[in-house]
Amino acid sequence: DVVGDNSLETRDLTCFRHIHLIHLSFVCIKELRNVPPIELNLGLNDKTVEGLAELTGDKRFAFDSYRRFIQMYGDVVLGVDHGAFEDILENFKNLNGFAADTDLDAEAWREIIADYKAAIEREHGAPFPQDTNEQLWGAIAAVFDSWHNPRAETYRRLHDIPDDWGTAVTVQAMVFGNLGDNSATGVAFTRNPSTGEKEIFGEYLPNAQGEDVVAGIRTPHALTKKSAGSSSETSLEVAMPDVFASLKDIFDQLERHYRDMQDVEFTVQIGKLWILQTRSGKRTTEAALRVAVDLAAEGLIT
Repeated sequence: DVVGDNSLETRDLTCFRHIHLIHLSFVCIKELRNVPPIELNLGLNDKTVEGLAELTGDKRFAFDSYRRFIQMYGDVVLGVDHGAFEDILENFKNLNGFAADTDLDAEAWREIIADYKAAIEREHGAPFPQDTNEQLWGAIAAVFDSWHNPRAETYRRLHDIPDDWGTAVTVQAMVFGNLGDNSATGVAFTRNPSTGEKEIFGEYLPNAQGEDVVAGIRTPHALTKKSAGSSSETSLEVAMPDVFASLKDIFDQLERHYRDMQDVEFTVQIGKLWILQTRSGKRTTEAALRVAVDLAAEGLIT
């Protein structure tokens, strides 16, 4: 019973050596059928956010993480329209002369958090939950409920997945890509999905979390100098060469293990690389032919 496993409360950054300040590890809730409601930073509330700020010495990071959680939880679990939160954030930036989310400091995020919570109470009819157990079980219920939403049903029909398979919940300790300029989040293919060429292909965002890449609210950077072109200094290969080297080594290991091109999600937390997920990568017909020929030549398939 992974949900009842308290070991998540005693590990790494999320173990919170200041356990009296933060009583629950932040977790990521994932639905496993490629239509995932995801909850990052679960376990944050008005008290634990102060503990996270003390633990890391970074108030901006702590309150940025808290507002992200309120926004995702309000949308996925409580049913408050995502646009309501985006409107609050964009209006705040416009009124206060901020060009980007990364320009906002801890006090700015405090104000936005108050507005987010007011929007939840107004639209949902109840306050944002401060009890961390209530947060956890609410997120778990949202994952199970997602099995029956129209998007999931369409996905299953398209991919011949039986309705009676059901779904699962993964509870993971968090790693943070928004801990500063030496942290990041990204997605990558171990080979080029358009051509099949053996080269890392993908993009990343520094000082960000995964939903920033998917939402398109910031322009991501290329991973390699080749893909970045004239902006090569922004590539992961140049900006974080040690991380890039680690990524390249891990990609080789993943291909040897799975014997196929992989589609990988990763996070960099204070210069350390963490692999979040891998799966076989989608590719064009041209790429599929070249990947198959190259994998055979490399002795990975026959």
